[in-house]
Amino acid sequence: MTPTTTVGPDLVAAPLPAPRGPLSEQLQAVLTGARPTGSLPAAVPVGVDALGEDVQLALYLAYELHYRALAGVDDGLEWDPDVLRLRRGLERAFLAALREQVPGGEDVDAVLEPLLLEPVRGTGPSWHLADRGELWQLREYVLHRSIYHLKEGDPQAWVVPRLDGPVKSAFVAVLNDEYGGGRAERMHAELFAGMMRDLGLDDAYGAHLSLAPAETLAPVNLMSMAGLHRSLRGVAVGQFVMVEVTSSPGSRRLSCAFDRLGAGPGGQRFYDEHVEADAVHEQLLRAGLREMLAREPDLRADVVLGLQASLLLEERFGDTLLRAWGEGRSSLRAAPRRPRR
Repeated sequence: MTPTTTVGPDLVAAPLPAPRGPLSEQLQAVLTGARPTGSLPAAVPVGVDALGEDVQLALYLAYELHYRALAGVDDGLEWDPDVLRLRRGLERAFLAALREQVPGGEDVDAVLEPLLLEPVRGTGPSWHLADRGELWQLREYVLHRSIYHLKEGDPQAWVVPRLDGPVKSAFVAVLNDEYGGGRAERMHAELFAGMMRDLGLDDAYGAHLSLAPAETLAPVNLMSMAGLHRSLRGVAVGQFVMVEVTSSPGSRRLSCAFDRLGAGPGGQRFYDEHVEADAVHEQLLRAGLREMLAREPDLRADVVLGLQASLLLEERFGDTLLRAWGEGRSSLRAAPRRPRR
C-alpha cells in the first residue's frame, strides 16, 4: 500500500514525530507503510505507564487520523480495524489510569463549587507567567498549548450529535464563538496562530508535536477520546465545563503576562477574547449540564470523571512546566523548530 494523505492546498498535515517506545514505534511503522496493520498489538502490556510518553503519543497519533491527517499517512487507515483495535486498547489503559487517580463519585456540585471561587494566590503556570515569568517561558507555554489551540473546538464538535436539549444548544453556541461566528479571521485557532507569529514561532498545524511531552498530550487525548465515544458523552461534557469554568481567570492572567513582557498584541487579543467569551460560555454550559443531568441522572458519575480527570491532567501539565522552569531548564522535549516562512 502506498501511503497517501489527501489534504487541500491550504491544509498542512502534522509531521510524524519520533517514536517514544514500542507502542508508538509499531504504530508509526504501520502508518508509514513499513509494517502491515495486522502486526499491531491489541492491548497495552501490563506495567506500561498509561500516562507516559509511549502510550500518550501512540494515542495522539491514532486520534490525529480523525483530524487533519498525518504527513505521508494513508487516509484509509482512519477506520482500519487493526488501528482501531490498538486505539481501543490504549483508551482502556488511559481510562483505567484516570479512574484510579481521581476520587470519583456522583456529586457534580461538590467538584464544581470550589472552582467558582478564585484563590487569592495560585500556583499554576498562568500565575507564574503573570507575576514573574520570563519571555522564553511564555513562548514555551504557547508551544505546549498549540497542540490543542490550533484545533480548538474540534474535539467538542464530535459531541454535539450525541447530545440533546439545552446542553446541545449550549455546545453549539460555544462552538460558534470558537469558530469565529462565521468569520474565519475570528476563529480562536486563527487568533492563536497570530499570537504564535507575534512570538516568532512556527504556527503550522502540528509543527511542535515532537516537542510536547506526555503531560501536554494527555489533556487533548482526553478531549478526543470523550468526543469520539457516545458512551463517554458525560465525560466530554464534564471536561468542557471544567475548561470553561477555569478559562476566564486564567486567560486574564495570561493577557497580563503578554502585556508585562511586551510580547505583542496577538496574545492579549487571544486571551482577552477568552476572558469575555468564556465567562458567558461557563453560564451556558452549566445551565445545559443541569438540564442534562435532570434528564439523564445516570450520567453523573461520568460528568464527575470528566471534571476530575480534566483537573488532574491540567495539574500534571502545570507541575511539569513549573518543575522544569524552577530548575532553570526547558519544559519542552527539544528546541523548537524555526518558522517555515
